[in-house]
Amino acid sequence: MGFWTLFEVASMPILQVLIISLLGAFLATDYCKLFPEDTRRSLNKLVFVVFTPSLMFASLAKTVTLQDIISWWFMPVNMGITFLVGGIVGWFVVKILRPKPHLEGLIIATCSAGNVGNLLLILVPAVCNEDRSPFGNRDVCNSVGLSYASFSMALGGFYIWTISYQMIKSSAVKSKALEAAEEFVSKVEANNNLDATAQSQLLKERNEEGAITTVATKEVEDPEQHAIVSQESRPKQEGKGLLWVNVVAFLRQILKELMAPPTLGAIAGFVFGATVWLRKLIIGEGAPLRVMQDSIKLLGDATIPCITLIIGGNLIGGLRSSKIKPLVIVGVVCARYVVQPVIGIWVVKAAAKLGLLPSDPLFSYVLMLQFTVPPASNIGTMTQLFDVGQEECSVLFLWTYLVAAFALTTWSTIFMWILT
Repeated sequence: MGFWTLFEVASMPILQVLIISLLGAFLATDYCKLFPEDTRRSLNKLVFVVFTPSLMFASLAKTVTLQDIISWWFMPVNMGITFLVGGIVGWFVVKILRPKPHLEGLIIATCSAGNVGNLLLILVPAVCNEDRSPFGNRDVCNSVGLSYASFSMALGGFYIWTISYQMIKSSAVKSKALEAAEEFVSKVEANNNLDATAQSQLLKERNEEGAITTVATKEVEDPEQHAIVSQESRPKQEGKGLLWVNVVAFLRQILKELMAPPTLGAIAGFVFGATVWLRKLIIGEGAPLRVMQDSIKLLGDATIPCITLIIGGNLIGGLRSSKIKPLVIVGVVCARYVVQPVIGIWVVKAAAKLGLLPSDPLFSYVLMLQFTVPPASNIGTMTQLFDVGQEECSVLFLWTYLVAAFALTTWSTIFMWILT
């Protein structure tokens, strides 16, 4: 397969994302007014609760079996390495460039969480369908490649909706805390500028009472966190008891993140795909409940276009109000398309030499691609959910996906040359 042929194949899914994003941006303009912010928020909730879980369940239940899960054991390890490497590189980007606090989690998540599902579902079959594909028979390559991509998407979902979700959530909490502190300080300073009269003193007392009330309200809204803080504030608390409280809180937090709808959809898909009798209930022409699988798949097919439209709609606000530094964009682009692919080649080649991978070169190709793809589109969903960095996220996505059209093509060529 020639370079320009591969360039066309690798560019098509990226161009699809950009075209749909531009449509979303146009719908959100003042000229069109069909996709305002409230509409995007409502659609985003549907994506989070309905469409994404449906996509993950439908893909996994149909293409991934128990035998596949066992034989592809290195893929979750590889995925963990991609998140670890990306997280470390993103941390360096944050420490060196010092962006605003509410963007720190977004930058690290953008560097660590790649689009290892939706994009691979398009890219891998496209490569298999080429006449001169280096991965053998077209039909076999398509079937196996779709299974690899679906498994990759499910694993990516687990990592994204636990690790990246927590990063964005932490940034949102930090951002709101800083905003509340700044607002309180500004009120106090404004009050101090008034004459020292009984009236100004009364206003000051009211401000202080309001601040206390706000803190108390936050504690009521988050009783679990308040309980943890209360436990930590007891000076006479025994060391073992405090450790146990922290462990329970940590496990409870993990359980809470795993209860996110996309993660539940992936778990259900794994269960149905790995259990033969459950699989036969919904998969296949003779399955008695195949209409359930068809319905769920129909809902899942709406995930990618809806997420992409939302990203495009947020892009309009991002271009107007985003103050993200150009160096931050450069740092994220370099992290995703320079540092991580090089590390990915080294990791996959080392695993192959140690005999940890199947003999199929397509499997190794997918593992390398996991280090190279642009940021996961679900990050945009998370920023919308927590109302933090939506505009900056859209700007980052615009540039990373533009560069991906060239970077992903170049690295795909290098990967195939190494594997064949």
